[in-house]
Amino acid sequence: MRAEIISIGTELLLGEIVDTNAAWLAQQLAATGVDVYFRTTVGDNVGRIAEVIRNALARADVVITTGGLGPTVDDMTREGIAQAIGVPLVLQEELIEQIRARFDKWGRGMSENNVRQAYVPRGATAVENPVGTAPCFIVEQEGHFIFVLPGVPREMKYLTETRLLPWLREKVGNQGIILSKTLRTIAIGESLIDEKIGDLETERNPTVGLAAHAGQTDIRITAKGQTRAEAEKMIQAMEARVRERLGDWIYGEGDESVEQVIARLAVAKEKKIALLESNTRGLLAERLRATPEQLEIVAEQVDVSDPTQVSESNVAAFARELRKQSGADYALAVLGTMGADEDMYSANTGKTAIGLAFDERVKTYEFPVGGVTEMAQQWTAMRALDILRRALL
Repeated sequence: MRAEIISIGTELLLGEIVDTNAAWLAQQLAATGVDVYFRTTVGDNVGRIAEVIRNALARADVVITTGGLGPTVDDMTREGIAQAIGVPLVLQEELIEQIRARFDKWGRGMSENNVRQAYVPRGATAVENPVGTAPCFIVEQEGHFIFVLPGVPREMKYLTETRLLPWLREKVGNQGIILSKTLRTIAIGESLIDEKIGDLETERNPTVGLAAHAGQTDIRITAKGQTRAEAEKMIQAMEARVRERLGDWIYGEGDESVEQVIARLAVAKEKKIALLESNTRGLLAERLRATPEQLEIVAEQVDVSDPTQVSESNVAAFARELRKQSGADYALAVLGTMGADEDMYSANTGKTAIGLAFDERVKTYEFPVGGVTEMAQQWTAMRALDILRRALL
């Protein structure tokens, strides 16, 4: 079954509210085996709502909307759906009674504008909302369905779990299950990963997709099976192929961060870490200290005003001295340029040198990344953390 989620509300388009409803709904539908091919957001405008509803009905078996079911003039979902399917809105007396009963339970009087919420497109099947005042409803249109949910997250989730998902299971039977697993890589670009596993990204089931972030790229493997065990088996087989090609570029999976991996390794091996940072503003120490493990860290920050100080020889000296002074097993020094003339919108400017002293030796690296931008700091931090991770391994 193909589904489309439509989020309705001008506040979503203005960025005043982050649309968490659509993400949560997509997760629930995937667990039910329903394929979500499109997600659309539209403002509070009857004509535009009608347009996106008609577009969705042309390409999806079921359309699920959230939002726009309140009692105010700018709540236009009911009107938009009625216009899309060419029928009038009709008042359902039983819905008025349900809404009034809800207000009575709360010890409040029902306002006249709440009557608006009892109108539904002619022929629609009303669905009671026992946790709010906005009834939802189901519309059938030439073998396609529209399931209309309120936008209040608490109400939307309750009605999805108790009304929408049971209704879907009854309609479609066993559609199987869609599972995903994320492998996390570090210090390797999206394009290089694509070169290595591009052919796997063309597979149909399971599918492989990439999501790039500053300093790391996530690899998502998604499988659809009749049972959880079947889907998990397909994911495991694909994961083995990906890991074979990428090796230790993969540092973890799921929501695991690289600093969690480092902290776990350091605590297990009883290793002490010392950090010296310049242009990262203490980001490395902050990230490592935020892990659940009780990681022992000595950290300090320095200012590098002269770009000529940023060199492999200087950072090696800093790392050696830091290890000597702190008594740490691993001393990581990061020196980077942070000039005012560096590009504020790119990490690919300036220069950073990284040195790691351990086991009576020093490894040094130099990267064409620098500056005070968030992107530059994230890239620098990820490079440094990857160097530390590999040494601990």
